[in-house]
Amino acid sequence: MTRVSEATDIPSPGTEAKGPDYSVIIVNYNGGAYLQAAVESLKQQTYQNFELIVIDNASQDGSADQLDLSGLTQAQLVKNTDNTGFAAANNQAAKLARGRWLALLNPDATAAPDWLEQLHLAGQRFPDCRVFACTQYSLDEEGILDGTGDAYLVLGVPWRGGFGHPVSRLPDTGLCFSPCGAGAVYDRELFLRIGGFDERYFCYCEDVDIGFRLQLMGEPCVFLKDAAIQHAGSAISGRHSAFSSYHGTRNRIWTYFKNMPLALLLLTLPAHLLISVYLILRSAMIGCFVPTLRGTWHGFRDAFAIRANDRWKTGKRKVSVWTLSRTMAWNPFTMNRRLPHVRPFSADIEKRPQKQSASVSAERVTHLSDI
Repeated sequence: MTRVSEATDIPSPGTEAKGPDYSVIIVNYNGGAYLQAAVESLKQQTYQNFELIVIDNASQDGSADQLDLSGLTQAQLVKNTDNTGFAAANNQAAKLARGRWLALLNPDATAAPDWLEQLHLAGQRFPDCRVFACTQYSLDEEGILDGTGDAYLVLGVPWRGGFGHPVSRLPDTGLCFSPCGAGAVYDRELFLRIGGFDERYFCYCEDVDIGFRLQLMGEPCVFLKDAAIQHAGSAISGRHSAFSSYHGTRNRIWTYFKNMPLALLLLTLPAHLLISVYLILRSAMIGCFVPTLRGTWHGFRDAFAIRANDRWKTGKRKVSVWTLSRTMAWNPFTMNRRLPHVRPFSADIEKRPQKQSASVSAERVTHLSDI
């Protein structure tokens, strides 16, 4: 894969001073006018110690060709000659990044002016945490939530917490299962060390998969109420399109089989099979029966091969099955209604002194993950 790169004021490798705090990554594929709007929102950030990396996956709508990066002191556009997928393109950008933090922003999203400032404050408030999820408001419907971090049902079904609910349901800052890829924040060293997103997924559910792997490692995810973006939610690929239905279904099954500890897998598998049948039947009512059926077949067909493959997989689990299960939802109706699933902090976490640290000790990680 060859690629063309356009940059503004990017130092040569090995010659730069201390890198920026944040590397904002946008992966674009036929993003249309959404892409420029996303970039414009970054120009208005109150916290400017960041670089922007835009990876264009061979768009054909001219959105990358017309992109205006002027006004950003550190920005680069990388044009891929093929559509490598959301997962691989983010991994590509992460390897180019110089910031301590990777802040992912979908091309169909815009960041609140204080988005990065709130992330910076959160890094000081929660020095142990290396994974953050952001509040997502609907870009199209005022007063409606697009997400409050990704949630995970113990029976093997993820959902975007709070999707479609009024903003009155917005939870306070707390612990969630994983960040949604539309506005996810990862410590760059950690992200690269675990291999980034699973590129076999192409797109959809790769954010839940890496969140699951991080939970297995004892790396908690903090949902930030005040770090906000607006998101148009599948505006580019389509919420119930054949593409999103197939990849979402297949990757959901892969994530379950690949990451679930054996004891929980055996305990929940019968219910997971029943839910999969229910989701196939429901897909017939929303016009995506065939891709959902095909995604289910391919998901189960390849599930045991995915589980046996050590690539993009956590090695030895660092948390107990009980601790892991507490990060998940147990009520299927919570999933069915897409309710937020954010757990509050205990008082001792809120009162801990603030420290700025580039690394996290095993003791402190365990302390957070045991909440």
